Amino acid sequence: MVLKQAQQDLSSEPKKRRKVGFAAIDAGVEANDCISIFLVRTAEEVGSESSFHVDPIDLNQFFGDIGRIYGYKDLKVNVWFSSISFRAYADITYQSTSDGGKGVTELMPALQKIFGESLLEKRDDFLQSFSTDFHYIRNIISNGEVLYPDASKGSNGVSNHQMDGEVAPIEIVRMGLNSLPVGELYSRLVPLALLLVDGSSPIDVTDPKWEIYLEVEKKTTQQGDTNVRLLGFAVVYRFYRYPDNSRLRISQILILPNCQGNGHGWRLLKVINSVAISENVYDLTVEEPSDYLQHVRTCIDIPRLLAFEPVKPAVSSVASQLKERKLSKRTSGIQFDPPTAVVNAVRETLKITKKQFLQCWEVLIYLDIDQNDRNCMENYRILVAERMKADILGKDEGKSGKQVIEIPNDYDHDMTFVMFSPSKSKDQVDENENQMERNQGNQEEQLSKLVDVRMEQIKQIAEKVALHS
Repeated sequence: MVLKQAQQDLSSEPKKRRKVGFAAIDAGVEANDCISIFLVRTAEEVGSESSFHVDPIDLNQFFGDIGRIYGYKDLKVNVWFSSISFRAYADITYQSTSDGGKGVTELMPALQKIFGESLLEKRDDFLQSFSTDFHYIRNIISNGEVLYPDASKGSNGVSNHQMDGEVAPIEIVRMGLNSLPVGELYSRLVPLALLLVDGSSPIDVTDPKWEIYLEVEKKTTQQGDTNVRLLGFAVVYRFYRYPDNSRLRISQILILPNCQGNGHGWRLLKVINSVAISENVYDLTVEEPSDYLQHVRTCIDIPRLLAFEPVKPAVSSVASQLKERKLSKRTSGIQFDPPTAVVNAVRETLKITKKQFLQCWEVLIYLDIDQNDRNCMENYRILVAERMKADILGKDEGKSGKQVIEIPNDYDHDMTFVMFSPSKSKDQVDENENQMERNQGNQEEQLSKLVDVRMEQIKQIAEKVALHS
C-alpha cells in the first residue's frame, strides 16, 4: 500500500495570518464629570460659565445604577436654571457619538427625571421666559398669607435682613399647595430639592394638608413697580392628632444656593416655630434633617429654652452634680435627663419634641458649667459618652433577644416565618461573651471618636449662641 505524499507549498513566503481586533468597550463618563448646572437671574447670564455654579449632591444617581453616560466623545452638558421663572434649558455639545457596546445614552429623558416639565427644549423659549415670567413669583404670592413681618407686632417685631446699608424688605408668605398655580410653582422648585437635598423626593401637591412657606425679597423700582425675588421655601405637612389637634412636620426646606449665608433659613425656621405656637399644634418636627439643618435648628431652640423658666432649675441641678461628683464610667443612680414635667412643659409651650429637647439639653448643661473646671468637664464628657452609647448600642446591649427565621413552604415562602427566643448552651454563651470582649475595645475606640465629634458640635453651638445673646 502506497501513501500519497501531501503536496507542499512551493512558495518561499509563508502565508500571512489575518489579525482579528476587538473594539474596546465604552467605559462611559460619569454624569458628575460632564454636567454643570448654573443658576441665572438674567438672559445675559445664559452661556457665561462665570454665572453662579450650583454644586449638586450627586448627579450620577439619575443615570442608571453606576451613573455613567455612554456613546459620546467630549460630551459637555451645561444646564441653565432660571431663578426668575424656575425653568431650565440644557446646552448639550459633543464631538461625535458611537455605540461602544453600551449603546448611546438618551440625555433628554434622563435630564427630565430631574427637571420635569420645567426643562425647555428650545433656547429661545428659555430666554424669553426671563421677560414673560418676570413677575411670576409676585403673581403667585399675591393671594398668600403674609406671616412675616407680623403686622400685629409693628415694625419692631423682628428686624429685616440688612443689605448694603439699606433694609431689604423680606416677607414670608404661606400658601396651600393644592391650588393649581402654587402646585405648578412647587413642580418648578422640585429640581432644586432633588439636586441639593439628599434623599429628597417630590410630594403629592393634591393633598390639602401640604403648605408651602415662601421667603421673598421685595424691592420697589424708581418707576414704582415692585419686583419680587424668591429666596427660599419650606414645605410643611399638617398631621391630624387624636382627638382634636394637629402636628406640623417640615418635610423640605431650602434656601436658594445664591442666597445662602445671609440668615434666610434661620428666619424661615423661626417663623414656622411661631406658627406652631400661635396655632397651638401638638409639636413641630423635621423629617430627616441634614447635619447643617439640625445645627441651625438647635441654635434657634437654645435661646428659646434658656428663656423658658422651667428649664433653668433642671439644668442647674445637673450642672451642680457634675461639679461636685467624681463620675466613673457608669452613671447609674444619677439623673442627668430632664424631668418629665419639664419635657412636657417644653413641648406644650415651645412645641419642641422630646428628641429635639434632648439634643439641646447637652448644650444647655455645657453652657451652665465651668468649662475651665477639669473634673467638671471630665464628668460632662462621660455624660455625653453614656448617652451616645445608649443611643447607638441600645440599653439592652448584650441581652439575647427574639429571632425570626423563615420556614419554606409550597405556597409562598415569603409569608411563613417563626419567631422564638433562643435558649443557648453554656458553650454558646461563653462564645458570645468572648466575642463581645473582642469587640469591646474596637467599640470603645469608635465611641471615643464619635464623642469627640459631638463635643466639638456642642462647643460650636454654644459659641454661636453666646455670640448672638
